[in-house]
Amino acid sequence: MVTPAEPVFDTAALVAAHESLADAFAEQGDWRSAYEHLRSALGHAQSLPVAARIPEQYRREVEQLRYESLTDELTGVYNRRYLDRTLPWLEPVAVALVDLDEFKGVNDRFGHEVGDRVLRQVARILRRSLPQGGFCARYGGEEFVLVVPETSPRTVAAIVERARMRVEQFPWRTVRQGLAVTISVGVSPADGDADIRLRIADELLYQAKRRGRNSVACDHGPESGVMRTLSGGTPRRHS
Repeated sequence: MVTPAEPVFDTAALVAAHESLADAFAEQGDWRSAYEHLRSALGHAQSLPVAARIPEQYRREVEQLRYESLTDELTGVYNRRYLDRTLPWLEPVAVALVDLDEFKGVNDRFGHEVGDRVLRQVARILRRSLPQGGFCARYGGEEFVLVVPETSPRTVAAIVERARMRVEQFPWRTVRQGLAVTISVGVSPADGDADIRLRIADELLYQAKRRGRNSVACDHGPESGVMRTLSGGTPRRHS
């Protein structure tokens, strides 16, 4: 009886196959599977003359793909995909929903190129205003989300208010003469699941807009039941 010969595998072909699978999983956003195949490629490549050279180069390419898939192309901050994947696992963190006031008027008056420059600059200001452990994500259009590690509700409110002031006080005339930019913000408390925190922040953002824009509205929780507009107006109850 003839015993079938063991199949002969081409190591280079195996490496290429695992790299191809890693590429496919990376495009789908399945980074765990992508990295598993990269590790397999690395293991097989140890016997190749150029050992780690091929998978290491590919590893960098996949990492770049991962970065690009989780980052907003225009502003450089995280995107909605990163926020949706990360926020549900973060506790305790407060969530602030930021909206540029009357941004359509900026685009209409100064053009979309200036509008894009405004979005990039606002994103830089927001990101630099956050403490360690916080991050900024573009939520869509002219909306951003700030995720702030909570030490106390008043500290979070002060951090967001400082960001609002920095946007207002930025010398926008250096971008275009006559340009002025402000933001309104709704700040949710740190308890509740991600969807609840975002919904509360959205409701408070609406209140801030109704108060005249360029303001921060925050709810200090069930103990006070008060919505405060830090940058103007009188406190009012938020149901």
